[in-house]
Amino acid sequence: MNKLKLFLENFLVYGLGGTISKVIPLIMVPVVTRLMPDTSYYGISDMATTLVSLCSSLAVMGMYDAMYRMFFEKGDNVYRKEICSTAFYFTLVTSFIVFIVMIFFRNIIADVFFKNRDYAYLVYITSISTLVGATNSIVSAPTRMQNQRKRYIAMHVLSPLLSYSISVPLLLKGYYIIALPLAGMIAAFSCEMIFAGMNRKWFSAKLFKAEHLKPLLTIGIPLFPNFLIYWLFNSCDRLMITNILGASANGIYAAGSKLGMASQLIYTAFSGGWQYFAFSTMKEKKQVESNSLVFEYLGIISFSCTLFVFAFSEPIYTLLFTGNYREGYIVSPYLFLAPLLQMLFQIIGNQFLVIKKTWPSMFILLAGAVMNVFLNLLFIPRIGIEGAAIATLFGYMISDFICVIVLKKLNLIVISKRFCFSVCILAVFIIIWRTVLIHHTFITFGVSLIISIIYMLLYKKDLYIFMRNMKK
Repeated sequence: MNKLKLFLENFLVYGLGGTISKVIPLIMVPVVTRLMPDTSYYGISDMATTLVSLCSSLAVMGMYDAMYRMFFEKGDNVYRKEICSTAFYFTLVTSFIVFIVMIFFRNIIADVFFKNRDYAYLVYITSISTLVGATNSIVSAPTRMQNQRKRYIAMHVLSPLLSYSISVPLLLKGYYIIALPLAGMIAAFSCEMIFAGMNRKWFSAKLFKAEHLKPLLTIGIPLFPNFLIYWLFNSCDRLMITNILGASANGIYAAGSKLGMASQLIYTAFSGGWQYFAFSTMKEKKQVESNSLVFEYLGIISFSCTLFVFAFSEPIYTLLFTGNYREGYIVSPYLFLAPLLQMLFQIIGNQFLVIKKTWPSMFILLAGAVMNVFLNLLFIPRIGIEGAAIATLFGYMISDFICVIVLKKLNLIVISKRFCFSVCILAVFIIIWRTVLIHHTFITFGVSLIISIIYMLLYKKDLYIFMRNMKK
């Protein structure tokens, strides 16, 4: 019961903060797309975000997760401040290096990401966003690690509100290309200044200790390729769409992915509380069984939610969007499920981090990413943006499958037959939806409801125990 309470508290509190930061952009998508007269503008803005995510991963180099892992190694506050300070100043240096490189190669970057060197000025904005965003992740970490829940939620509400209070007036004045990137940069900088003020006692140049760099880098460097691989999963498709089909097609794909952002609410809620729960319980005797159950339960929740997204994606896009943006409905169910498969991978992949062997997860993710890129090259020219969404989904499926096989051989996971059966049901449903039911909303809804009931029956004992514990 104590572990359930700990998990739910962190899931709901820290997850809620991250979820709110995702809900506001999700609500604003129909508004923003209506203010942009052409899908290409939205596509360019989306590519700017894609560029920031890539360069931020390069700048952080896995240091955030390494800092989080080392923070809980000892209970000594002096030691913890040394870890935070060392991670911050290392990230500050790497972020500045990435910033300089982006400025120097701005024309080449603009050509690759925007297919037009005239947009080199966008690289200036994204380079500043990278510098701010990379260090912001480190500066804000003590708020979570100290369990300061109210501050965490408040800051995650402030950031998107500030961003859209800047971007919407810019869009109304016709600054379609720079509105979203510029607003994001200003909001990120403002939040970093606030976090720096709140957490200033955790960061000091005097507490930088070179001897802590080795264990931090030992954990962080193997994780660094993982973040690049995640970027391949989540963003490479957009780069390939832009270069193969054009910015307009990427604008439609980006709009289609926004319903997928709804699953990011589940994923963000999970990731917001998962790290604290995972590391604080990693030395318990039944850690493997607990981790496996979390994997199964969140898997069933993910599958159940996905069923209804397949049913209602088309009517939702017809209702909320206008013009070519409505075509994005075809990719939304795939892109809704993909982040949830990423979440499931992180749950079981955390087992490698617990035993301080992070390289297996890197190679497993790489296998899925390679398949993702290959399928993008194969599908995008033939079936357009839907091919990119399918490629992303397949990539995560392969990574999850390989990870389960490896962990079972290491006795670090337990997978039940009922969960395997649930996965097969979902796979059959997706095939039937795409070939037969794609334009039959009510029939798809009925099938989704039936499958959800089957899932509940498979896990009825667990559901009963959960409800009984919640009452207590």
